[in-house]
Formats: sequence, structure tokens, C-alpha cells
Amino acid sequence: MKSKIAQLIQEEIKAIQNIPIDGIIEYVIEIIYKNVHIKGGKVIISGMGKAGQIGVNIATTLSSTGTPALFLHPSEAQHGDLGVIQKNDVLFLISNSGKTREIIEIELLVKQLHKKIPVIALTGSKSSPLSNVADINLYTGNPKEICPLGLTPTTSTTVMTVVGDILVVGMMDKIGFTKQEYAKRHHSGYLGAKAKK
Repeated sequence: MKSKIAQLIQEEIKAIQNIPIDGIIEYVIEIIYKNVHIKGGKVIISGMGKAGQIGVNIATTLSSTGTPALFLHPSEAQHGDLGVIQKNDVLFLISNSGKTREIIEIELLVKQLHKKIPVIALTGSKSSPLSNVADINLYTGNPKEICPLGLTPTTSTTVMTVVGDILVVGMMDKIGFTKQEYAKRHHSGYLGAKAKK
């Protein structure tokens, strides 16, 4: 069993190492900086299922580190929550397959509200419906899932999380985010106390 665990860990590591370093993440950081920190918008992140859970994590981590962001559930968006979107926002859509119906639909609905809103896709597919409608594609490298069935989101969600973390740290560097600013946004708990020291 130990050798199997070690093998799975190595497969996850390999997937992370295969995330493309092609200048796209830096470009996304510039788009977010321009729209959020210069124009006063925010990052609207959406995804279904496990991808949505990764989206919640990215949104909350961006917000706590100085870049306003929120998670918009794609189903709730179709029942009125689209109203939260403003013209200077950035739409960040997550789908490993790039075929998730609700995510494709949210792009169309948002463009009906704000035609010029930039759309960023975080996906494992370079040629998919989502890739085709997005302005910018953040490609994960499309790793093979370590699930023995090849179905359960495992490795794909790992690389999505890592891309999200890189994006967060890149934004922190871009805006010169300080420990003092962190403390203002994270008042309570262990991290709040640590930030105040």
C-alpha cells in the first residue's frame, strides 16, 4: 500500500509540473489588475461541482489578499444572481472538460449584460466550447485523473488549485499586498492574530 500511495503522490506531482508556463498566467494577472485595481471591478468566478468548489476557494483567497472576488453559482446566476455583475468585472469560468453546459450558458448571459467583459477560462481542454468563447485560456495541462475509474476529479482539481494559488500570489506581488493589509481583511482566528504580530 505504501508504494501505491507513493506512486499516486508522484502522479500528482507530475501533473503540477506539467502546468504550462507560457505567459498566460501573467497576462491574466494584468487583466485582473487593470479591471479590479484600476477600474474598480471585481473577479466573478463560476464553476459546477468540484470545479465550483475550487472556484469558491480561489474567490475567497483573492478577496482576503486584496483583490475583490466572489463566487457566482451558475444555476443561481440564471435565477437573478447575474445582477451582481458590473461592467468592469472579470468573468473567470472553470470547467475541466470545457463542456459544462451551465458554464457555457453563463458566458452568453453575461455578454448580454456587458458585451466587453473579459472572460477567462480555466480548463483542461484547449479546444472546447468554453475555450472557444473565452478571451483568455488558462490551460491546466489536462492531466490524467488518478481515480482508478478515470472519472472522479482528482488530479484535475489539484492542478486547478495550484493555478489558483499562483494567480493569488501573483496578484499579491502585483499590488504589493502587505501583512498589515491582510490583517484588515482577516481580523479573527489564528491567521488574524498572526497577521497582527
